[in-house]
Amino acid sequence: MEPVAKTEERFVIGGLAGARTLRGSIPVRGAKNAALKALAATLLFKDTVTLANVPDIEDIARANELLRELGVKVTRLGAHAYACTPPASQASALPPAIANKFRASIVFSGPLLARTGRVSFPHPGGCLLGARPIDLFLNGFAKMGATVGEKDGVYEIVAPKGGLTGATIFFKNPSVTATETLILAAILARGTTVLKNAAREPEISALADFLNACGAKISGVGTGEITIKGGKLLSAKKKFVTPPDRIEAGSFLILAALAGKDVTITECEPAHLLAPIEHLRDAGVSIETGKKTIRVMGASPKSPYAACDIKTSEYPGFPTDLQAPMTVFLTQAAGNSRVFETIFEGRFRYLDALEKMGAKIETCDPHRIIVSGPSLLSGRTLESPDLRAGLAYIIAALVATGESVIHNVYTIDRGYERIEERLQAIGAEIKRI
Repeated sequence: MEPVAKTEERFVIGGLAGARTLRGSIPVRGAKNAALKALAATLLFKDTVTLANVPDIEDIARANELLRELGVKVTRLGAHAYACTPPASQASALPPAIANKFRASIVFSGPLLARTGRVSFPHPGGCLLGARPIDLFLNGFAKMGATVGEKDGVYEIVAPKGGLTGATIFFKNPSVTATETLILAAILARGTTVLKNAAREPEISALADFLNACGAKISGVGTGEITIKGGKLLSAKKKFVTPPDRIEAGSFLILAALAGKDVTITECEPAHLLAPIEHLRDAGVSIETGKKTIRVMGASPKSPYAACDIKTSEYPGFPTDLQAPMTVFLTQAAGNSRVFETIFEGRFRYLDALEKMGAKIETCDPHRIIVSGPSLLSGRTLESPDLRAGLAYIIAALVATGESVIHNVYTIDRGYERIEERLQAIGAEIKRI
């Protein structure tokens, strides 16, 4: 049974008052941002695609719901596996009621446009992180020959007769979602498409490797220039195995640094987390990396970590999705730390709650803050504003004194599978009510 949204649920968390007592192993699930794109890619196949290591989270449930509305037969094979069989004739409209719930819905527009010749969709929903323009997508479609229109908040994209044509597309800013969407659109286009200033995230490499094994012709992934030679529908010659979620692993890494005595993060890919690992080491955190593990050994709370500066950027830089958890870490570090958020201007919406807990944070402008520490945090009643800030609140609550209650846990369930059960296993006092 797939997860069902229960917006009235809340987490009740007992704080450790700065003690570092958590110990044991905590596994990382499959990457949300990889599995969602692989599900969208099933629209380009002529046969059944099998996906493994798929996280059991709300965004996956919404993506599967969307596929079913488009006519795809989605069969659950186990706790973390699915089989997707596309129909001979697909619908071309993304239902607003579903697409409005998660940002990755826009990725489905690329394969739908390429396969059916048209697509309509609302402005994508998801977390409220400020303006998230989709001009990169629309401009890309237009360069491939499509006609782009918009009416009453619904975009209508129509390919020319004969289908999309290959084009050279330059991204003003590297965008993971736009890069993946246009890769998928280009697979069935006539001719060659070149994406310049493309994103380099490992989730893109995982998707491209899978598609190439199934008949696609994609090269240059992992560099700033990706080339796609258009062709025919793909054949499922292998299953897609979702790589570990590096953002989840990074979140656990930060939590372990603040509240862990001896915590090992398992089933992860340390090579995808070089930026956060080095920032934390510079701050004084003891970290050992293995082939698929990261071990964190907490120092004495009497010796606070050192302040450090953070600037988010595209991969392989410091991930914007770890900025909120890292800010919680910096509230416990001695000195002034500067955080420069370069990706989203609305990503500091969670700061008021941290300040009410006792954090000392100065907002310089919508992209820059100064965090002064260490600060004693106190438990509070909080409401999760978005996926990553919600996890940051869990970390802050575990560091704080007293009890905290976090509402709107649906936003956390969108990206973290049964987070409370895995935290309980390493000694955290957290329960879902």
